[in-house]
Amino acid sequence: MHTARRPFSSPSPVQNFMKRIWLLFSQAVTVFVAAYFVVATLQPSWLGRGATTRSGAGIALLEAPPAPANAQPAAGSFSAAARQAAPAVVSINTSKAVRHPRSNDPWFQFFFGDQGAQAQAGLGSGVIVSPDGYILTNNHVVEGADEIEVTLTDSRRARARVIGTDPDTDLAILKIELDKLPVIVLGNSDVLAVGDQVLAIGNPFGVGQTVTSGIVSALGRTQLGINTFENFIQTDAAINPGNSGGALVDVNGNLMGINTAIYSRSGGSMGIGFAIPVSTARMVLDGIVQDGQVTRGWIGVEPNELSPELAETFGVKATEGVIITGVLQDGPAAQAGMRPGDVIVRVEGRKVSNVSELLTAVAGLKPGTAAPFNVQRGDKMVELSINPGVRPKPQRNVRR
Repeated sequence: MHTARRPFSSPSPVQNFMKRIWLLFSQAVTVFVAAYFVVATLQPSWLGRGATTRSGAGIALLEAPPAPANAQPAAGSFSAAARQAAPAVVSINTSKAVRHPRSNDPWFQFFFGDQGAQAQAGLGSGVIVSPDGYILTNNHVVEGADEIEVTLTDSRRARARVIGTDPDTDLAILKIELDKLPVIVLGNSDVLAVGDQVLAIGNPFGVGQTVTSGIVSALGRTQLGINTFENFIQTDAAINPGNSGGALVDVNGNLMGINTAIYSRSGGSMGIGFAIPVSTARMVLDGIVQDGQVTRGWIGVEPNELSPELAETFGVKATEGVIITGVLQDGPAAQAGMRPGDVIVRVEGRKVSNVSELLTAVAGLKPGTAAPFNVQRGDKMVELSINPGVRPKPQRNVRR
């Protein structure tokens, strides 16, 4: 029995031609892919990927190409704010001669000789606020200094002179004589809100200008025992020794405060820093530059925190405000009819809840211009019109 077989037929010329074309195509693709792999591995710049190689210590290093001049910062970056504000923040170096307290004692000189004056150095920061060379800083940075040197970010140096100081707010105004000075833009600290992002710029520990970031942790901090007049911005942006007098800026690079103090158990940042609002700094700056001093209101009273004991002693029905336990005879408040036991609730419509707020509110009054005071007397509310005088200069001890 025979099985039927399909007769064998050879490929046609067309089929042979298509087969040769397919073989050529597959070989070309294989060679191209292999070449691409070799080039991508050894010379990626040939492929126009934007990376370049540089040999360093026998290692091929990939480097990104220079960013174009108009490149936008990465999302969440504060580089624009830092570029805007940092050039106006300066480093301040101070020195003063300190003598041993017994250096004039003959017996001390006999045993130890003439020790002479020892140079003591100090470090801080400042902010250029005017093209004329005016610099805002802390009073404690320059207090008692014999020489003050300011160093700009462009490495220029200049001797600074003190134009005026305001120990009550721990602010000082310096002046340098240089041209083409970078100037910071003064912002509006009254619009700050808790949670706003801020940057602290200064020269901590003398390592060089440093930018740290954080948020506004609290506003209106008082009763810290740092200054006479307190209305601090609290921030968790890292502030360390050497940052004093530096800038606290918003995300646009505008000045919001002058960094002045930290809460710390170790001497370093613990996330609790305090800055003087730019609204206070501007008032001090204008007063010192224009009048040579800061003029504040004064009414001549002895205020105290309202406590149940004092309320009972004076027969007061108030539950909030500041109780007056003494009134200076013939002072502005006495002339307006204020009495011991009165509780001041508002000053010019502004609510006052503690002594610090009252001092700040009264200090902001213009001497010679009458201002309304809302006072609770017993169980009645009365309004007194008080014409404030000029606050006497306090007798202060030297800060150590």
